[in-house]
Amino acid sequence: MRVSVLIVEDETAIADTIQYALETEGFTPVLATTGQEALEHFAAAPVDLIILDIGLPDTSGFELCKQIRQQSDVPIIFLTARSEEVDRVVGLEIGGDDYVVKPFSPRELTARVKAILRRSHPNGCRNNCGRPADDGVWQIDGAKRQIVYFGQRLDLSRTEYDLLCTFIRRPGQVFTRDQLMAAAWEEPEASMDRTVDAHIKNLRAKLKAAKPDVDPIITHRGTGYALKEDL
Repeated sequence: MRVSVLIVEDETAIADTIQYALETEGFTPVLATTGQEALEHFAAAPVDLIILDIGLPDTSGFELCKQIRQQSDVPIIFLTARSEEVDRVVGLEIGGDDYVVKPFSPRELTARVKAILRRSHPNGCRNNCGRPADDGVWQIDGAKRQIVYFGQRLDLSRTEYDLLCTFIRRPGQVFTRDQLMAAAWEEPEASMDRTVDAHIKNLRAKLKAAKPDVDPIITHRGTGYALKEDL
């Protein structure tokens, strides 16, 4: 199933560029030029991600994001002509997932779209990290970003959730630290190996608290980590 992306942008040249770049990468773009039009599109059919310009003719992208967040956690990438830190902070605090400053490279934007979708909907699945919603060990609610392990809901940070989802969808696969950083970090190039190790340590502690007699994460020294296939 093709992944749909709602582009909310009133500048025709920019919207056309984004639309072409997304189509080239196999996405299905939907275009809205105002906040009201975007809400109508969103109500009519679900989308997998929204690219949202902050400066719209009828509202601000920040206000539109707040309205969308009242009903959905769909990933949102902000577009803006301003690069001030306060804009970035405000955008992320109200629920944005990433932030791109104009002018930007279409290739960079599509790369960010792919990275966010990998974290939000692994294997293109909105619901459950690519596994059955309840397989007796893991119960995954992708909409609420919650994971239940042996009947106990885990209190996970955003990064811990993304890491565990990465493991769950491919049990037995050994992931290098670089692969885990790419899957779970906004800016993997700014992270370090020991950051991954620290999050894995915290994740293990939470899993052990829920099921003390099971250690589901295997360390492959010199390589990375994997999830046990049979729990």
